[in-house]
Amino acid sequence: MSTHRIIGIDPGLVSTGWGIIESKGSSLTFIDCGTIAPNTKGELSERLLELYGDLSRIIGLYHPTSAAIEETFVTANGASTLKLGQARGALIVTLANHGLSVAEYATRTVKKALVGTGAADKNQVSQMVGVLMPASREALAACKHDAADALAIAITHAHNVR
Repeated sequence: MSTHRIIGIDPGLVSTGWGIIESKGSSLTFIDCGTIAPNTKGELSERLLELYGDLSRIIGLYHPTSAAIEETFVTANGASTLKLGQARGALIVTLANHGLSVAEYATRTVKKALVGTGAADKNQVSQMVGVLMPASREALAACKHDAADALAIAITHAHNVR
């Protein structure tokens, strides 16, 4: 049975969550998580470059073997959706540039996989991540929900590649 190291990404231009897990069969191990927060006062191109650089450093540090990212959800504010799509595109290019295959999951799919309902809130997702990987609880207490969401995306991917 092989071990897979998965990076999950919850994309955002203000805050991008990331989480690293290892999956071996049905066993999941928490490695690390955090957020990337580009300078909100910078130009869009500078912020996208920050996402690229910070994610590249994380990949170099943890050496994931595959990646999963949340799909873009469409909001009433078209400009916000477009900017989120640009951030997501920069993150996907970064992952692909490092030789990682990238799976994409809808928010509702991730919530349903972890909590059992696609309408779960962020607290429910975070709590279930802590149940599935108790070692993540301390790190999640110090991180934003974006990191918990990223771990949830990685867990969803681990369940789908078994």
